[in-house]
Amino acid sequence: MSGIRLANDSWEALLAAQAAMMRGFASERMWDEVSLHDYDVLYALKKAGCALRQTDLNTQVLLSQPALSRLLERLEQRGLVARAPHPADRRAVLVTLTDAGAAAQRATGTRHARSVEQRMRVLSPAQQEQLRDLCAALTAAAIEDDPADGRDRGPETGREQTVGAPAGRSEDLRGTRAGEEAVR
Repeated sequence: MSGIRLANDSWEALLAAQAAMMRGFASERMWDEVSLHDYDVLYALKKAGCALRQTDLNTQVLLSQPALSRLLERLEQRGLVARAPHPADRRAVLVTLTDAGAAAQRATGTRHARSVEQRMRVLSPAQQEQLRDLCAALTAAAIEDDPADGRDRGPETGREQTVGAPAGRSEDLRGTRAGEEAVR
């Protein structure tokens, strides 16, 4: 099989698996307090551990910028996030997870973690580790190869620097959104 064909077959398999898993997650009854998109935003803020610029948050969720703005407005009205002007950049908005948002994320995250674990049982632990490592490599390469993403990368590591994040902080790509919250 040619390199181009194998690369495209692999890409299509990855997309098909992701779409099938997401359809399964979306159909579950755990999304009563927060929606799947709500959870994605709450989880990204929880994982960051600090306020994020709305533009940085937008790079971590699968929503357009206008859709994210509308979602953040609804989450803020429900008391799950807070938005405030950036102290050093009047054009930027900082988004923070509230205590109520953290509680909602934790409650849904625990159920979601169980669902992820159940769906991933079709793979052995070794296969899950291999999948994790392969996806981390693809993610790292995509981030590094995108000169137009406009994110501010730190001088020492090349990793994105987040407002309020400790200097030199490295993103841990080994965990899953659900799994990390289940073990905390």
